[in-house]
Amino acid sequence: MEEKKKKGFHLEYWQLMAIFLISYDLLAIHAAYFGALWLRFDFVFSRIPPEYILPYRRFITPYAVGCVVVFWFFRMYRGMWSLAGLKELLQVLEASLITSLLHAVLITVLIQRMPISYYVLGAVFQAIFLSVLRFLPRLLSYERIRQRGNDETADRVMLIGAGAAGQMILHDVMSNGSTNDRIVCVIDDNANKWNRDIDGVPVVGGREDILAAVERYHVNKIFFAIPSATAEQKRDILNICNETNCELKQLPGLYQFVLGEVSVSAMKDVSVEDLLGREPIQTELKEVFDFVHGKSVLVTGGGGSIGSELCRQIAAHGPRQLIILDIYENNAYDIQLELREKYPELDLKVLIGSVRDSGRMMSLFEEYRPQLVYHAAAHKHVPLMEDSPCEAIKNNAIGTYKTAYAAMVHGCKRFVLISTDKAVNPTNIMGASKRLCEMIIQSFDTKIKAGRAADIPQLFTHYTENGREQLDPKENPGLFANIRTEFVAVRFGNVLGSNGSVIPIFKKQIENGGPVTVTHPDIIRYFMTIPEAVSLVLLAGTNAKGGEIFVLDMGSPVKIDTLARNLIRLSGLRPDVDIMIEYTGLRPGEKLYEEKLMAEEGIRKTENEKIHIGCPLKFDVDMFLEDLDGLMEAAYMNRRDIKQLVAGMVSTYHQEGVEAVDGETYRKLLKESELVAVGAGEND
Repeated sequence: MEEKKKKGFHLEYWQLMAIFLISYDLLAIHAAYFGALWLRFDFVFSRIPPEYILPYRRFITPYAVGCVVVFWFFRMYRGMWSLAGLKELLQVLEASLITSLLHAVLITVLIQRMPISYYVLGAVFQAIFLSVLRFLPRLLSYERIRQRGNDETADRVMLIGAGAAGQMILHDVMSNGSTNDRIVCVIDDNANKWNRDIDGVPVVGGREDILAAVERYHVNKIFFAIPSATAEQKRDILNICNETNCELKQLPGLYQFVLGEVSVSAMKDVSVEDLLGREPIQTELKEVFDFVHGKSVLVTGGGGSIGSELCRQIAAHGPRQLIILDIYENNAYDIQLELREKYPELDLKVLIGSVRDSGRMMSLFEEYRPQLVYHAAAHKHVPLMEDSPCEAIKNNAIGTYKTAYAAMVHGCKRFVLISTDKAVNPTNIMGASKRLCEMIIQSFDTKIKAGRAADIPQLFTHYTENGREQLDPKENPGLFANIRTEFVAVRFGNVLGSNGSVIPIFKKQIENGGPVTVTHPDIIRYFMTIPEAVSLVLLAGTNAKGGEIFVLDMGSPVKIDTLARNLIRLSGLRPDVDIMIEYTGLRPGEKLYEEKLMAEEGIRKTENEKIHIGCPLKFDVDMFLEDLDGLMEAAYMNRRDIKQLVAGMVSTYHQEGVEAVDGETYRKLLKESELVAVGAGEND
């Protein structure tokens, strides 16, 4: 109150404009009907008979005040006349016509009959006078646009979309004196709009005319204003635009259009995601909320790109407790600060540790008893893992096994593995290790459903303060008899913006002036956004029954070469001219394309048409679990033939220079070496 008193009474801008317009309307109405009498008697005031002057004087002021009241109800004093168009013109004409008819009736009935020309000319003058001032800003904006067209520094803009959103952008450009944009042509696929003008700007054709129009009208900037366009339509049109050297801008989306937030300032840069041409995956968030709400949730690798987004979305769904585990303290600290600031009431535990540490995982599950586990911890960089294959096995395969085992024996309800399309017919050790992870999950599920969870061996290389803690099924018959943990895997492709993805690498190379390095001109990959990947993971955790491999329909794959060229163009540069592209050759273990499912796998649909479930491949679970123990020992011995051993377990793993060994040879190789358990525990 004190502050308001100090400031005093203050009128808003629209209120000042309303007062000005009301004053103008009162004068305009007086002038309109006086002008009608004056014209009727040849512009000579002395010729106007007193019997007409007196009724005019008696009636015109009350009539003008009544008109202002009518105009107020027609909201003629709240309009943004700098953006006035046909709708506003019809509004003024309708209000003027109604009041003019009332004028004719009331003055005739209450006072006396006037000349016919007085009624007609008065109505015409009134409509003209009311319209002129209101549309003067638009007329002035046309003059500014005309003058701006002669300014060589003005940006010449092509507008794509002649619908309502496009017209709003056009009006905003015309009325905005501060912008340096001039819309010179419009593109729309509706042939009925071709060869016509919108506020003086020609509609020159459809998308096939974009390139020609850019040359013809010397366009250097393109505005995409079709908020209702599908992802495929947007991709096709923007890819054509991307062949030009024009700066690209677009409306954020349909939401802004519905809210009326359509302006040049609301336009955003076109991102590489817009060029992928795939609708975002929609998940039933209420179902996920009901599933996660009130539960204790563990996210391993919670500081990574996927893990941190999982933590954000889970935190928003009201868990009873969120536990984040990561071996890299900086990432863990960042997500801890973010979540504590955004969700101060959240019971958040951030722990440092490795999924490879048996004792750490067992003690963690013993203390916190998480009901849901999202296992995102993994080594994912293909070339690095080729040089350190034993680390891929230790962290990805054995780390998954130890985490899954700890979850199983401590009453976890559901365990969700984050997998990758590189696990399909892998040609590198990273992909093979992730396929091992999937096989581990399938093995656990098979044993549990068969009521034989006690047959799953406990693998460990670490000790606790109580020594080597081995769970003996004979001593814990009730524990293994009541295990109901559901295990599921989620498989998807490359994630845009994630750690190690090509997008950040390309952007850095472009910022440094190039060259942009692409391994092969024909290499292709599937892409998705981080929120989509996380939504799929959460949906899998919600709808899983155990043993499934959820697969996202990621649409058409994208050529990495095309992606690199698009990024260069989006940066306002020309590929192979301003920024060179160099082809470095496929890296070890890398293949030209990734597959979402193995040829032997079938798929079945879910309620979400973009998400499928792969039918698991059959393999000897008992033999696999037995061999896995030996593979762990070989990995901790850092054996050089680890890839051959993995190929002996993963039948779909085929890498140049790596020959799989048969089962007998595999077990013979393992027996040739000895592993000192204590040494392994101390060294890792």
